[in-house]
Amino acid sequence: MNSTSPLDVGDHQHATFPDGLDLECGVHLPALDVAYRTYGQLSARRDNAIVICHAFTGDQYVAETHPQTGKPGWWARMVGPGRPIDTNRFFIICTNVLGGCMGSTGPRSLKPGSTERWGTDFPPITIRDMVRAQYKLVRSLGIERLFAVVGGSMGGMQALEWAVTYPDMMLAVMPIATAPYHSAQNIAFNEVGRQAIFADPDWYGGRYWEHNVVPARGLAVARMMAHITYLSEEALTRKFGRRVRRDPKDAQAPEASLAMFGDVFEVESYLRYQGSAFVRRFDANSYLTITRAMDWFDLAAEHDGELPAAFAGTPVRFCVVSFSSDWLFPTSTSRYLVRALNQAAANVSFVEIETDKGHDSFLLDEPDLDRTVRGFLCGVADHAGLA
Repeated sequence: MNSTSPLDVGDHQHATFPDGLDLECGVHLPALDVAYRTYGQLSARRDNAIVICHAFTGDQYVAETHPQTGKPGWWARMVGPGRPIDTNRFFIICTNVLGGCMGSTGPRSLKPGSTERWGTDFPPITIRDMVRAQYKLVRSLGIERLFAVVGGSMGGMQALEWAVTYPDMMLAVMPIATAPYHSAQNIAFNEVGRQAIFADPDWYGGRYWEHNVVPARGLAVARMMAHITYLSEEALTRKFGRRVRRDPKDAQAPEASLAMFGDVFEVESYLRYQGSAFVRRFDANSYLTITRAMDWFDLAAEHDGELPAAFAGTPVRFCVVSFSSDWLFPTSTSRYLVRALNQAAANVSFVEIETDKGHDSFLLDEPDLDRTVRGFLCGVADHAGLA
């Protein structure tokens, strides 16, 4: 078997479940691997565990240097000793989602009993399938009840799914910058990204590793377009405006002499960098698999479109967080979720954070988010008598 891209999944904790997993599509996954990382110490009563669910292009390296990029963990500013999610008090679990490409079972994995990768033969999965894989891991760690589940964006979808599928499994859930369904606009953006990958000449029907290539150009374009949706117009203007990049050797040339399709604007250079960096750490088939799982997510679908019914009788305490400039998962959608929770008589609080940083605000320096996360988790912990 030829190698695929030079992806290195790095060091991680790893659990294998030989009994596999029954997927919502009706397929039985013969074996299940879950790659994960933990931080902090599990209490003697095993009551201080928090599952953090990563966003679409995240992974299990939430609070440590990433083995591929060498950059800090994607939420290192939020998770750690004395931080808003305090590892001196809580035991943190973060998995690479089912369908991912950082060690958990996904399209890059070998088919059981075979030397071939799954590739596009990997069965379609859902957000619920991801959560059920996480549940198996949590129970294998001897944890009967979680303290909380926290996640942003697709991680927030998983957090909501946890609350619906296993409502007695946790005290609290904190969905951030997310929604109870994927909108038509978001599905449309995902489809354009998938078509960019399909159009790449190195796609080879999804079996690109057999040709020792990856569909790098298509995957980079998909990432570039998606990244635009994570920002706001204000953030792009503040960071880049209409500033032009010039080759130093051409510094004296008039603007009209710049190449029409060269690195003209700084924002173009930024997006190209994001695309090329993404290709080095993500698998194209995982991109297809996970975006489709997000598209199918709709908590009200099993309840005749009545979202409150999904949360009927829930004992979970919720804190829903949105950002004023997030147009990918706008505040209006969070308010819709909160209204449904109120109609279900759930214990829910809601915070809209004013910021111009867009959807990615939950990953950036936002002191109001830090205070909200710390306050909610500590408040629930103190009320529950957590040491």
